[in-house]
Amino acid sequence: MLLKSKTSPAWVEAVLADFDAFLLDHAACERKASATAMTLVAHYPDRVELVRRCIALAREELEHFERVWDTLTRRGLVLGPDKRSPYVNRLAKEYREGSDAYFLDRLLVAGIVEARGCERFGLVAAALPPGPLQDFYREIARSEIRHHELFLDLAREYFPPEVIQARLEELLTVEARVVADLPPRAAMYG
Repeated sequence: MLLKSKTSPAWVEAVLADFDAFLLDHAACERKASATAMTLVAHYPDRVELVRRCIALAREELEHFERVWDTLTRRGLVLGPDKRSPYVNRLAKEYREGSDAYFLDRLLVAGIVEARGCERFGLVAAALPPGPLQDFYREIARSEIRHHELFLDLAREYFPPEVIQARLEELLTVEARVVADLPPRAAMYG
């Protein structure tokens, strides 16, 4: 999937200026990603391929959460309450009514979020000095590629390619506007 915009260098500057805030937000994002995968399992228990793949995804995201949490504790940081993501909330407003349309939109938005995560984790890795933290963010960026592909594969499992492509183009256009509208801050999705 090709995103229709690139993350601004100002976002990377904001992250590096308050890396502790970014780590706290990253931990929350990983926990929410695990919960989202399990929510899909709960909402679509009859979709065998989705259940199988989302269980594995939930485990991997929870492992990422644990690794970020370990980094937080080594830095003396404590998790705070979750905050709503303006980015994710804005994309969720695009979900259409109707069971099939809603299902497709959830899969495609999840894939878009993972694609943006891949881009941003790669930017963070490139900006960090060599060492374990940089290695971790490179690894996370690679996993986001797999996650993004997982959601597109699931969409292909249940919908025709032309339906997917048309809706994906619409959602990618919205996502580019959302990214452009959000001010840079030390959070995964601005």
